[in-house]
Amino acid sequence: MQYSGIKDFLSKGRDALAKGPVAMIFVEDEVEIDSTIRHHIEIGFKPVLVFMPAAFSLAKDTTDKVHRIDYEMTRPGALEDAVNAVIDAAPGLWMYYCYNAEYLFYPFCESRDVGEMLAFHTEERRDAMLAYVVDLYAGDLNQHGNAVSLEDSFIDRSGYYALARPDAANHNHPK
Repeated sequence: MQYSGIKDFLSKGRDALAKGPVAMIFVEDEVEIDSTIRHHIEIGFKPVLVFMPAAFSLAKDTTDKVHRIDYEMTRPGALEDAVNAVIDAAPGLWMYYCYNAEYLFYPFCESRDVGEMLAFHTEERRDAMLAYVVDLYAGDLNQHGNAVSLEDSFIDRSGYYALARPDAANHNHPK
């Protein structure tokens, strides 16, 4: 289903928020939109809300599985406004958000869906859980022009990988 904005979704698609867990994917550019959506569908989010510019397209196999909300992420406060609107519309549901080209991983995600992970935490009366949102950075920007590699990803010891940029104001030393 496609909506012309968050107000349209909350008036016509609010029933989608009757049950969770809810994933909100915020699309800023056209990098790995479809793989991000597929990943979150495959790990069991119901529903998946995709906030993205109207000009961007979705793969045909994902359009019927998500709630696409036309949304511009470039304005200040766009993320907070959307997240708060969904929280207000569905208090008490477990919610998660990420940007395109980010992927949620948690213990046993290879064999358990996100609902099972949440059920375990509820049964154990745990208020917090370990999870990772991972950016899949490419090690070779000549081979992967969009800086993302699904097959050959990089993370450094601080948990984040990015190639250093030369600082022209400091003899081209890394910034």
